[in-house]
Amino acid sequence: MDPLHHLPLAEIDPSALLRDRTTLDPEALQQLQHSIATEGLRTPIEVWRLSSPRPSENRDTYTYGLISGLRRLTAARDLGHQTIPAFLRSPQSLAQALTAMVTENEIRAPVSPWEKATLILNAVTEGHFDTPDAAIATLFPSTSRSSRQRLRAHATVVEALGPLLTAPETLTIRQLDTLAAAITGGHEDLLTATLHPHVGKGPETQWSALRPVLLDIAREPVNPTTRRPRRLLRLRQGLTITREPTPTGWLLRFTGPQARSPGLIDDVLDKVEEWFNKP
Repeated sequence: MDPLHHLPLAEIDPSALLRDRTTLDPEALQQLQHSIATEGLRTPIEVWRLSSPRPSENRDTYTYGLISGLRRLTAARDLGHQTIPAFLRSPQSLAQALTAMVTENEIRAPVSPWEKATLILNAVTEGHFDTPDAAIATLFPSTSRSSRQRLRAHATVVEALGPLLTAPETLTIRQLDTLAAAITGGHEDLLTATLHPHVGKGPETQWSALRPVLLDIAREPVNPTTRRPRRLLRLRQGLTITREPTPTGWLLRFTGPQARSPGLIDDVLDKVEEWFNKP
């Protein structure tokens, strides 16, 4: 039996596993707060000790990661509590606790595909599992082989594009499948270059930038021998050029420090004119 502790609320990271959790229902949260205020907390939360402390928003340091009990943790914080009863899960019991948390979340409110993939990667990063495949086998034991393969593919998207995407939890399964196929096909650098100019913008804007590139990849795969078509060119001088299809032709997008030079496009146009105006 894992020990029960009264841990400082400020040391518990509520999003250590799932970065984008389902929004808590305000009415249910208020009812829970009333219950805790009048009767105390009946069911402890579950945590594990982080592999290394993390900085928190209020300048404290997170020492523990939350496994289950987000509503209870939030209610206790809103009530001004300084500590909370918590089971500190050991490495031996952690996998079982994580699996139970996933099952409970699925029953209460289905977790988005992005959240599942994020959970898998975070669990591996924290050392709970050796590989994403091992995490998937334990956390989602009842899923079919094809579903496990899809989860693994989605995890590659989180790993490659997570820091660049805005509100990635809104991505559909089909969108994640498309991104995963492009990454598996060797186009991670192209997707990264396409997203960089749109970092911080809304998800609709980002997907509008990605869509034509993904359609181009699906329509015309790269020849493994000639590496044609060339959809991405990175130059050491700090210039990145991406090729993007449009309804009427093609767009060459120049990004990077060198792209800010006012004479760059003039030089490119001069070269194009030289090519096509030859007698």
